[in-house]
Amino acid sequence: MLIIAGRFSLPDTTMVSTTPQSRSLSHPLRFLIALVTMSTLSHSTVTGAPPDISSVPPDLTLPQLSAGPAGPGKRIKEVLSGYEKTDLYHVTWLPTDWKRDGQHPVIIELAGNGPYHNGFGDVSTGYPEGSKLGYGISGGKQFIWICLPFVNDTDTGIATSWWGKRPGYDPQPTLRYIKQAVPELCRRHGGDPDRVILVGFSRGAIACNYIGLYDKDIAKLWTAMIPYSHYDGVFERWGYPGADRQSALVRLKRLGDRPQFICQEVSKNPATSLDATRHYLGNAGVDGKLTFQSTGFRNHNDSWPLRPSAARKALRQWLRRVVRLPGPGKSLDSVPPMDSQP
Repeated sequence: MLIIAGRFSLPDTTMVSTTPQSRSLSHPLRFLIALVTMSTLSHSTVTGAPPDISSVPPDLTLPQLSAGPAGPGKRIKEVLSGYEKTDLYHVTWLPTDWKRDGQHPVIIELAGNGPYHNGFGDVSTGYPEGSKLGYGISGGKQFIWICLPFVNDTDTGIATSWWGKRPGYDPQPTLRYIKQAVPELCRRHGGDPDRVILVGFSRGAIACNYIGLYDKDIAKLWTAMIPYSHYDGVFERWGYPGADRQSALVRLKRLGDRPQFICQEVSKNPATSLDATRHYLGNAGVDGKLTFQSTGFRNHNDSWPLRPSAARKALRQWLRRVVRLPGPGKSLDSVPPMDSQP
């Protein structure tokens, strides 16, 4: 184990306890954080000018939406039972190696707020079909990928900004939809309910905890989480009820010992940066296993996993350990469980 004193880069992934008592090597670890360095990034990142994602050509292209029933290698819009007379839908991708009688791991994704755009050309629509993380993470193989909506106050349409209308931002319609969707869609498409990963971008990253850990019933759906860009409780002035840290820490306790891979772009905003998230969680005193990873890019954009990077490689390796999924040409027995990793 390595005790950190001062600011410097570590040569590889290192598990470090951040509670004050844990500075003694003999003290039991209470809160583990994996610090991952980006030694393979370009010189511009090292010198303080992080690259734009446009500087790295993508090796994956998001599949177009298709009509008709779900099938291997198809990305379609679907409607949950009971919502046929509403404007609500979700987007489902069945991997190219999908088998009807299989038990496939599942990625559930939540989108960012919309409409959003910034000076770097980053865009978020707020709709399920705009999401990209799950496809980039999985490469379109082995994982069922389902992009769920946030639901408006009347259970009739998609909320593209937060969840419900201001000032109440009622989360209950979204909670009802997700609680029905996950088990129903696992049954419909052969998803493994014991290997469900919740993924979110921006608003969706905050929702990993705010929605995903809202109560014990929804919290039990998840095997692990991947919040990308923002984290529940770090910034307290978003405007929705329960954005304060005290409320966020109540939700965070429902995470238990399930792992999270917390990733974010390179940001100069000290209130919402990856460092701010790490410091907040390091002082929270809640047991858990958290991995921190910078994407290495400047962009607030969920298309970063559609191109090769050290961050994507680290994320894919972490995910395979979490769901016990072998790599190409390997057996499941060759994949050690998450708890056995250094």
